[in-house]
Amino acid sequence: MLSYCAYNSSVLPAWTQNGFSICFLDTVTSSILLAGMVVGGGAQLLVYWMWAIRLEQQFQPQPKGFRIQIILSSLIIIQYIMRIGFATHYAGHLHGYNELSTIFYILSWMISLALLWTERSKTLMSYSGRGHGIVLLIFWTCALVNETLAFVSWHSPQWWWKLSNKDQKTAFGLWVCRYVLIFLLFVIGFRAPALPRRNYNLMVNEDRNEELTPHPKENVQRSAWAGFWHKTKLIWPYIWPKGHYILQIKVIICLLILITGRVANVYVPVLYKDIVDELTEDSKEGAHINPWKLIVTYVAIKFLQGGGFGGLGLLNNLRSFLWINVQQYTAKSIMVRLFAHLHGLSLHWHLNRKTGEVLRIMDRGTTSINSILSYIIFNIAPTIADILIAIVFFVTSFNAWFGLIVFVAMTAYVAATIAITEWRTKFRREMNLKDNQTKQKAVDSLLNFETVKYYGNEDFEVDRYNVAITEYQSSEWKSLSSLCVLNMSQNIIIITGLLVGSLLCAYLVSTHELKVGDYVLFSTYIMQLYAPLNFFGTYYR
Repeated sequence: MLSYCAYNSSVLPAWTQNGFSICFLDTVTSSILLAGMVVGGGAQLLVYWMWAIRLEQQFQPQPKGFRIQIILSSLIIIQYIMRIGFATHYAGHLHGYNELSTIFYILSWMISLALLWTERSKTLMSYSGRGHGIVLLIFWTCALVNETLAFVSWHSPQWWWKLSNKDQKTAFGLWVCRYVLIFLLFVIGFRAPALPRRNYNLMVNEDRNEELTPHPKENVQRSAWAGFWHKTKLIWPYIWPKGHYILQIKVIICLLILITGRVANVYVPVLYKDIVDELTEDSKEGAHINPWKLIVTYVAIKFLQGGGFGGLGLLNNLRSFLWINVQQYTAKSIMVRLFAHLHGLSLHWHLNRKTGEVLRIMDRGTTSINSILSYIIFNIAPTIADILIAIVFFVTSFNAWFGLIVFVAMTAYVAATIAITEWRTKFRREMNLKDNQTKQKAVDSLLNFETVKYYGNEDFEVDRYNVAITEYQSSEWKSLSSLCVLNMSQNIIIITGLLVGSLLCAYLVSTHELKVGDYVLFSTYIMQLYAPLNFFGTYYR
């Protein structure tokens, strides 16, 4: 008969061999989570069943955030099933705590799914807050803390930190997946994208007032992801110029240059590491070998890559040269189409138009589309590819810890950038609107100089322009201040990731598990990886 815990041990003591007992931790935490969900979640479900009313479809937010939460919760349940399956496969049997904790964890997450669904479809008339209920928030927090407790048992041989066999590597991989899924669910849960932002009574009253007294639709600040596929379909003809075969060939060559650049980004730090290792070994052994072949190869690839962000490299200059005609085709097509659209508008529109604002919008619109095409193809896509390549490279060339450090740092960086940029986008939009109004007042006033002079309104027009500039500068201050917040947050995440990885690498060098060149490789690769991310907020906005 199999014992409840592994190695015929008991649940207690909780702390043994420099770490928590896995049997104790899984038994206690799974029991606490299930008890909390049965009591707290059951009470909330009962309250909603007795007193809640169904939320009309028109008052429910877009289902994308809700679907993401459902998918993440379902993946966590699937992961627990996979965990018990792998444990059976490698050990040939299951201990009692494996079965009990897995069942308890799955039941807890199933109850959380039921709560998610209930909070999405029903609401309490007396509830004046927004966001998820306290039961779900505490559950997600406890689940994340539960997975984080694994770090406390870093030096314990009971756990899988040493990755000495397939069983430990599989358990570690499942833990990483579980940790990332729960962390994402924890972050998204506090944002509560699946729930209404305002009280149900307010929304119902506003809806009734709109039916009685209709008013123009408010200018709602939308996410940058809103209408993503529609926007992609609009700009696709400018990425792939239909019927222009020479331009299409140039686009293909530019993409091949991008792929070559990704390869060069890997080889530059690797060659740098090899040069340092050879020079270090030569100095130790007293030999005088000059690694000139490595140095020449390194410089040649560095010439292709370019210095800093890569703006001076042969590959980037060649790509920019080939892209000139494609960019000109895009700009001409947009400007001609927009000009034709303006001529197709009614006389009433032209009599009431604001010439300065129209010209400013035309100029900014053409420039923006050109910029977004360049950002997506030559900045965002290559940056994401570089991150994925870096994670795979560090896992295979160093160990899983370095891949995890890069993954966590990059994920935190991108998540923070997107969150803060989404927040500050409203300031940027407000600044652009104020800029349009400033240009409109200046141009229209000068175009109608005779009328202004006839009525003696020079001082009035100057005051209007002064007020417009003041409002624009106020919006500009908000935009630039929020940009400082974004840059500081990015810098903190970058430095933290570099510090943790450098300390780990230095420790492994001191224990002779890695060489000095490996430390140089890590620091060089990380800084090279971070360089294009400095502009990620601009690309995303």
